[in-house]
Order: sequence, then C-alpha cells, then structure tokens
Amino acid sequence: MSLAHFSEKAVSVSTFLLTALAMVAFAANSLLCRLALGGETIDAASFTSIRVISGALTLVLISYAQRRPPSRRNASWRSALALFAYMIFFSFAYISLGAAAGALILFGAVQLTMFAVALSAGERMPALGWFGLAIAFAGLVYLVSPGLSAPDPLGAALMAIAGIAWGVYSLLGRGASDPLAATTMNFILCAPLVLVVSIAMHTNVHLSTAGIGYAVASGALASGCGYVIWYAALRGLTAGKAATVQLSAPVIAAIGAVILLSETITLRLVLASLATLGGVALVLAQRSASAMPKTGPAAQRQA
Repeated sequence: MSLAHFSEKAVSVSTFLLTALAMVAFAANSLLCRLALGGETIDAASFTSIRVISGALTLVLISYAQRRPPSRRNASWRSALALFAYMIFFSFAYISLGAAAGALILFGAVQLTMFAVALSAGERMPALGWFGLAIAFAGLVYLVSPGLSAPDPLGAALMAIAGIAWGVYSLLGRGASDPLAATTMNFILCAPLVLVVSIAMHTNVHLSTAGIGYAVASGALASGCGYVIWYAALRGLTAGKAATVQLSAPVIAAIGAVILLSETITLRLVLASLATLGGVALVLAQRSASAMPKTGPAAQRQA
C-alpha cells in the first residue's frame, strides 16, 4: 500500500468519524432540550439564554486557541436575528413536543425552506425532484395532522418556525469566508437578545442544577463544539454528501429518544419519517445529478 493511498484512507476515516460525531452532537440538542424542559428542570427562556451564552464562551475560547479571535467584520445582525429566532422557538417547542417528532419537524422545515429559496432564485428542479419535495411535505403534514398520536399543534408550529429560522440562518452563512469566526460573532450578538427574553419572562424563571447542566451541555458541547467539529468534517465532504448525511440527525435523535427518554415511536412517526427523509433524499439526489459537471467535447469547449 502506497503512502498516498494510506494518507487518503486516513483522511476518509477521519472525515467519517468527525461527521458521525457532528450528527450525534446535532441530535443531542433535541435530546438535551427535551430532557430539560420535558422534566421541568428549567424554564425555556433560561435554557435558551444559558445555551447561547455557554455556546458563545466555548466558541470564543476555541477561536483564541486557534489564534483566530472573533472580529466585528464577521458580525451580521441578520444572521444573529435568525439564530435568535431558531434558539427561542426551538426551546419553547420542546415544552410540549417529543424529541423524535421535534427533530423531524425541525429538519423538514429547514430543508423545505432551503429548497423553496433555491427554487425562487431560479433553480430548475427535475420531475423526480418535485416528486420528492411533495413526498417530504406530505410527510410533515401527515405527522402534524389531527389524531391521537399527533404531536402538540402549538409545539409543532413553534418547531416549524425554528426550522425556517435555521434554514434562513444557513442560507445567510453560505458565503462566510471564516465559518468559525462568523458563528462565534453570531452567538455573541445573539446573547443579549435571549437575555432580554429571559428578563421579560423573569416571573417564570425556574432553575435547577440538572436543568443548568443540560443547557450548558447543549450550548458548549452539542452547539459550540458540534459546529466546530462539523466545519472540520466539511473539509472532506462534497456539498451533496454534506447535505445528505444530515438525514441521519433526526434518526439519531429518534433512537436517543427511545433509549434515553423512553419515548414511544408511533407508526405515524415512522411513516412520516420515511416520507420526509426519503423525499428530501430524492431531492438532494436530483440536485446533485443536475449539478454534476458535463464531460466530453462540449464541456471542454466551455472550460
């Protein structure tokens, strides 16, 4: 085995491990939030504030450790507002929403938002892509439609808004030259916004050691460290693979919800997950195929 081949294999394994760790971290946010709020160990506003502040401090420490201190030139109030909306609605949704259902609604709303923006910008979608989009949307509609096993309507609506906000946040950050610096500044700018909400809702404050611990873990580990790990993984992933691998996050959250939170996975959730994740996968596959570079003489003339 040549040294170059061994090096490529090592990079591939490293990318796989980083990607898997990042997906576990993203899924952990749903589990930690539901664990904290479902168990009434902390109020939603306090959870959000502690999560954002601990995430900001972690990202600042990592930035200085890498000798890339955050700078105002990386600041974006639009991104910070989108992050704020995601953080707030995410937490309040999990007061009444199960971790598995919440993760699926969040992921579906994020992807549908990004697809909608791409289509409005003029991106052409093959027929199979439209079919996948319809299936994904139908899966979410089926999940939240009235019935004995349907998730709480208010919680589902709040999580859908959180997903839209995260989709907008992702789109705003696509052109960032330094994702770590941009994310750090967004967390810093978001901190005073969530504190305002906590102050406004001070009469509902409820804190416990466990609740604070869950919030710190969500902010410092699942969010702060999770984003840094994801950026490291992205160096070894194509855009298509990066988008596709995120299909695993709701699945990991569902497995964790069963093991750690004793949630019951209903037939409705299973069918909705298959439709939503399958539909999104079909859209991503069609977009990847459409984005593939042309080969042959025509492509050589365009080069």
